[in-house]
Amino acid sequence: MRLRSFDLATDYATVLALWHASTPGVKVGRSDTPAELAKKLARDPDLFLVAEDEAGKIIGSVIGGYDGRRGWVYHLAVAPDQRGRGLGRALMTELETRLRVKGCLRYYLLVTPDNLDIIEFYNRLGWEIMPNTIMAKDID
Repeated sequence: MRLRSFDLATDYATVLALWHASTPGVKVGRSDTPAELAKKLARDPDLFLVAEDEAGKIIGSVIGGYDGRRGWVYHLAVAPDQRGRGLGRALMTELETRLRVKGCLRYYLLVTPDNLDIIEFYNRLGWEIMPNTIMAKDID
């Protein structure tokens, strides 16, 4: 397995298919279009990672964000036939390393409460459930 930065021109279709195969954990939305991801890549391209197998096929991805104060994790996805091999842990470890280099002290992620398998996965990585209410508003 090899980890590298995401390339919008060559990786988008494959990563989008990976996200769709990772449901219910990854929710693909309007911020996942090429134009929207280009904005993300302009800000911190080093925080959007893909994992490739020995043949160069993308088998995992994760998006990280950092606003100068806190970090975020979006769309951790591992191909269903590759799960249980440490790939998700490797992606998260590399993302955390990159966030730390930027000076990030704390980062967050969102998980739906019914996704018990992924909650257990993140618990094993040292994450804790926060007793907060998340609010959102779409901007038209």
